[in-house]
Amino acid sequence: MEATTPKPAAPKAAPKKQEKISNVKGIGSAFLVILVCAIFAVILFLFVMGSPSNFSDNDPVNGHPLNYLGTVYKGGFIVPILITLLFTVIVLSIERWIALGSAKGKGSIPKFVLNIKQDLAAGKIDQALNRCKQQRGSVASVVHAVLVKYKELDANTVLSKEQKLTILRNEVEEATALEMPSLQQNLPIVATLTTLGTLVGLLGTVLGMIKSFQALANSGAPDATQLSTGISEALINTATGIATGALAVISYNFYTNKIDNLTYAIDEVGFSIVATFSATH
Repeated sequence: MEATTPKPAAPKAAPKKQEKISNVKGIGSAFLVILVCAIFAVILFLFVMGSPSNFSDNDPVNGHPLNYLGTVYKGGFIVPILITLLFTVIVLSIERWIALGSAKGKGSIPKFVLNIKQDLAAGKIDQALNRCKQQRGSVASVVHAVLVKYKELDANTVLSKEQKLTILRNEVEEATALEMPSLQQNLPIVATLTTLGTLVGLLGTVLGMIKSFQALANSGAPDATQLSTGISEALINTATGIATGALAVISYNFYTNKIDNLTYAIDEVGFSIVATFSATH
């Protein structure tokens, strides 16, 4: 008899990559945002606020400001820094609005969570997966990942119930942890600007007051021009710094609250999935 040559084993199919259904959009580099805002701030300060037409005798250095733009220009070199911070807060706030809008998905999150619970109670896992694909967003992405693991564990006959529950809980935590960075992206920068804007404005205020007192000390009689310039610098920087800090605080608290709502929905539906698995196995 002829010896039969064993056929080479067929290569194992590569594991199917899990579909990513979250489409959270956002700006990855806050540094680029700050850089672009700084360029726009310098251009605005030098060529718009510092335009000769805004000052008497067309002299931005020694002339008196004729309008509000000229008055702001007299705030000094701190002004473009404050404008940069203000622009950065505005741009990152708009960016977070778009990002969290995409993280919410295409429909109502409470309704989506309710439908998922109903599908789980009825044992319609595939229907729940389809809902996730239709909903999209961060909540749907976490639910989809956990439901995929749910089906795998449902077919597993080796692991014990407690082991399966532990794996399922870990999947909820891991899927949530993967989504959180995209939700919180750039918010630490906004949080920093809540304090930085006020401090830079305070620095401009101090520098303006120093200039005012120097005007009083260097002349026998008060120099009204230098005195008004110093006070103008102080007040403008104060106002811009306060406005920047206030806008940053409002933006940070607003978006933090929206993220908390998304996190609550993820926790709620994750607990329901684990509880359903525990009750049916």
